Amino acid sequence: MPVVSLRFELDDLTRPEVIRLLEEHLEDMYAVSPAESVHALDLEALRVPEIAFWSAWEGTELVGCGALKSLAEGDVELKSMRTSTHARGRGIATALLRHLIEQARAAGGRRILLETGSEDFHAPARRLYAGNGFTERPPFGSYALDPNSVFFELSL
Repeated sequence: MPVVSLRFELDDLTRPEVIRLLEEHLEDMYAVSPAESVHALDLEALRVPEIAFWSAWEGTELVGCGALKSLAEGDVELKSMRTSTHARGRGIATALLRHLIEQARAAGGRRILLETGSEDFHAPARRLYAGNGFTERPPFGSYALDPNSVFFELSL
C-alpha cells in the first residue's frame, strides 16, 4: 500500500507510541550488533537541546521517526531513523528522510553525517541513504573505525 499522506511533528518524546517505537529500535540494534557497536540513543539521550526529533504519522498511526543532532561547523548528524515494522516497504522511510534533509537544509546545515550498521539487517537503510545521494565516508566525530559500522554524508 503506498503512502497516502504523512504528517511530521516535532516531537517531545512523551507519547507512549513514540517511546515504544524507540524501545523497539534499541532492542533491534542490540539484537543484531555487538553492544560496543550500537550507537542508537536511548530516550534520555535524545532529550537534549542539540537534538530535534520528529515523529511521522499517517492519520493517528505512528509510522516512523528520526532525529537531527547539531554538530560543529554546520554539520548535522542523522539519528534514530526508524520505520515501524508494519509500515515498511511503503515509502515512509524515503519520505521521512527527505523531510529530515529539508529540515537540516532549512536550519542552515552544510552536510548531514550518519552511522549505520554493516550487517544484513541494515542493508535496506544503506540502500535508502545511497539512493538519496549519501556517499560513504570515514568515521566522524567520536566514532572509530568499526567493521560493524558504515558512515555516510550528504552535502547540502
